[in-house]
Amino acid sequence: MLEQERILVTGGSGLLGGELRRLLPGALYPDSSEFDVCDRAGMSRFLAAADPRVVLHGAAFTSPPAVEKDPTRAIDVNVIGTANLVVLCAERGIRLIYVSTDYVFRGDRGGYAEDSPVYPVNRYAWSKLGGECAARLYDRALIVRTSFGPNVFPYPKAFVDQWTSRESVRTIAGKLIALLEREELNGVIHLGGPRRSVYEYARSLDPAQQVDRLSRSEVDFPVPRDTSLDCGKYDGLFAPAKERARP
Repeated sequence: MLEQERILVTGGSGLLGGELRRLLPGALYPDSSEFDVCDRAGMSRFLAAADPRVVLHGAAFTSPPAVEKDPTRAIDVNVIGTANLVVLCAERGIRLIYVSTDYVFRGDRGGYAEDSPVYPVNRYAWSKLGGECAARLYDRALIVRTSFGPNVFPYPKAFVDQWTSRESVRTIAGKLIALLEREELNGVIHLGGPRRSVYEYARSLDPAQQVDRLSRSEVDFPVPRDTSLDCGKYDGLFAPAKERARP
């Protein structure tokens, strides 16, 4: 059973953090003034006082267009900040779950497994891969590659020619909580749903919502064609027992 008071979540003011607050109200959600990933000494003091068993690291500089304009901030937050946290977790034996992105893959074929070659598509994804590199150096770290959005699709149009494994933040938060309960897991795992177009994903959230079709050729910024993930590792771990028993 989860000891919520021993779980620390970074990025608690973000989309994922807000959903986790609803599902895990007893966990710790320090804001950036209390737990600044760029302030290693400050983080160390907070960890010493709070004594968590696990840190779910969702805090990041996440806007790809903003990262393109200010890559040094992404280095500070996503790369150095994550490395700071990895070191502190290693010093105290704290389990770390690092939330990464499907954009670490090139996006030219989809169906990416945990051991597929990575090739980030933009500076944001490169910075998240930098965080992954730090986490891979710690034996008690689990890297979670995923893609999620609001529970209600927030745009009037959606791509019909971009494929993804994106799920609602509610669904991904629930799957992350399942990972919190499996302390033996480390390495890399993919979280998501079936491969489908962004338009199909948007329609799945609310079939009654009006969402128009959009093509990648209609926008003036690069959009990867297919970043869908192979989530078979997660599905195999958490499939119902009767399904695992099938020959």
